[in-house]
Amino acid sequence: MRSTWFSYFYRMTNAVASRPAPRPTRELKLKGFKVYAVDRPCTTPPYFTRRDYYKAMLLTTRARLHYGHQHWDLDGTYLLFFNPHIPYSLEMRGDLRHGSISLFTEEFITSLDRSESLPQSPLFKIGSPPLYQLSETQIPFMTSIFQKMLTAQEGDYPFKAELIRTYLQLAIHEALHQQPAHTLVQSHTAASRLAARFLDVLEQQFPVETPEQTLELKTAQEFADRLAVHVNHLNKAVKEVTGKPTSAHITARLTDEAKALLQHTTWSVAEISTCLGFAYPTYFNNFFKKQTGTTPLAYRKGSGAALPD
Repeated sequence: MRSTWFSYFYRMTNAVASRPAPRPTRELKLKGFKVYAVDRPCTTPPYFTRRDYYKAMLLTTRARLHYGHQHWDLDGTYLLFFNPHIPYSLEMRGDLRHGSISLFTEEFITSLDRSESLPQSPLFKIGSPPLYQLSETQIPFMTSIFQKMLTAQEGDYPFKAELIRTYLQLAIHEALHQQPAHTLVQSHTAASRLAARFLDVLEQQFPVETPEQTLELKTAQEFADRLAVHVNHLNKAVKEVTGKPTSAHITARLTDEAKALLQHTTWSVAEISTCLGFAYPTYFNNFFKKQTGTTPLAYRKGSGAALPD
């Protein structure tokens, strides 16, 4: 896994080096990313409403973290990582809260490399600990990384999106080098294990790399059969752990892959429809429009992707 993440840096650097520089402009915007500083007293729980974003946080706080069915009491400085599949909240235990919070989509961080997805990263997998306590010697380094993201976000560097991805990867690798805080006890339930297995099997089908590749599993029943459990049991476990039914995860992942294929390949809509398991292109068109509000062809044109011959 680490070698995959490290290879990302080299591919990203080469891609940036070979790309013609756009004209510098103060109007450059970052689609799918935001970072902001938190440096004020807080006596009420912060409510993070953007559940569709991944989050990486550097926080000094006293609080109780609720993450799925687990909870931890925090007192110190932590790196925290959250994925949109798991509900969480922070219950403040005092007025101390400062640091930085970054929100980003999977598309933002993997836009130059689709070979590895965030749900497969050790930090974002269900069952992985979402927090890593930092020592006094580690705090200045991580503080500087998040400060660099803040500075880059507000700057006019033409490749600031690539630069910020690098900073995010550095934060991720810093956490990968750490062991979970020894005083924190994890609780793995049967439901969380089954939900993690389901998401692993779902993710193993992606990315779709050729038009001849067809998804094997497309319904909750098919996933339940593969996992050798009753479909009702699977749905209950996934909903219990993630807050969303099995079908919602399948739909979201199909939509994400459809967007990626429309944007990054020149395959026809009919080819994409077939490899994603739709019997007819009209079914795929209806599905995509229901999820995104636009047709596949309109999405492809709007993304600036090359159109098939």
